Amino acid sequence: MFLTIGAMFCMNDVLLPSMVEYFKLTYFQATMIQFSFYITYIIWPIPIALMIHKYGYKISLVVALALCAAGCALIYPAKIYDSYPIVLFAIFTLSTGITVVNVAANPFVVLLGDPEGGHVRMNFVQMFSRIGYAVTPVVAMALIYSHTGELRFQLPYAIIAMVIVVIAVLIYFSKMPAMKAGEDELFSVRSVFREARKYPHLLFGVAAMFFYLGGEAGTAGFFIPYLQNMGFTPQEASNYLTMYYVMAAIMGLGAVLILRYVKAHHLVGCYGLAMIAIYSVVIFMDTGYNEYFLVSLGLFLGIMFPTVFSLGIEDVGAFSGKASALLNFAIVGGAFFTPIQGALTDRFGVSFSYIVPCFCFLMITIYAFFFTKASFAKR
Repeated sequence: MFLTIGAMFCMNDVLLPSMVEYFKLTYFQATMIQFSFYITYIIWPIPIALMIHKYGYKISLVVALALCAAGCALIYPAKIYDSYPIVLFAIFTLSTGITVVNVAANPFVVLLGDPEGGHVRMNFVQMFSRIGYAVTPVVAMALIYSHTGELRFQLPYAIIAMVIVVIAVLIYFSKMPAMKAGEDELFSVRSVFREARKYPHLLFGVAAMFFYLGGEAGTAGFFIPYLQNMGFTPQEASNYLTMYYVMAAIMGLGAVLILRYVKAHHLVGCYGLAMIAIYSVVIFMDTGYNEYFLVSLGLFLGIMFPTVFSLGIEDVGAFSGKASALLNFAIVGGAFFTPIQGALTDRFGVSFSYIVPCFCFLMITIYAFFFTKASFAKR
């Protein structure tokens, strides 16, 4: 399941440049793909929590995968009718399904064992998403760009839809228990924010997650346009995007070992500093090897989401489910920052637009060194 979720996330990065070409869009208009994808995270977490309470995790996951499959299938009529609005509605639909997966699955990964191993387990599970990210660009580009020059952007989504249906059927007929949440898991938005004030590191973690998703979405979403601006073809650029995600997957696996010896907040902070340095090269320099600097960002970004997530809900105990919902609200950062980056691309060029993810990871670095639970404990 996490493998297919990773593939759907990565398809945004492939879809954006193909939409610019197919519908003759500005980059700001094309970033409505990310906006449609990430805006679901501020709309649905609380209703999803209520659904999980009433129907349990198994049925909720089946519903999630059904929504993902429906969203992928809607890309086909979008191609038939040459309709960008249908594309955006399809992305919104499949993202709603992904939101259910994130709300339901991520806190379980942290809670299924020794609390001290939560960081390790999150990185292990997210590694499978990274594998989905890694294999998608090359395969998707090969399907989208035909030998005749036709843009068949619906084909990758059609294949993903069929795979998701199979996974949903397998889950439905599996022996996975429903695992309904208890009565104390019901909450309102106001009450959860009020309770969260008892955990200041959680509130700062929500802010860090907001910046992280903005930085990640912008880095990958403008990866292919950046390389096209350097003279690479879309297919060549997709090879480097695959390398970027392979680096992220490798680091996701490596973090399982590294985090046994390095404190999580130190690792995030040091990696953040390295990313700021690399972004500075990408923005302001033409080294002749900028494509490899872009690829190297994946090596440092690979540990960020699972580690920031687990830092946010560290030692919150029974509040973990609600904390997860708060952190999922913060994923809306992907909808906030990418249109800004698109507008900067239209005005100043794609290279300069990387100032947006650079700023995002500067904020994450400050969080890691000064505002995690471990940082507060030292004061």
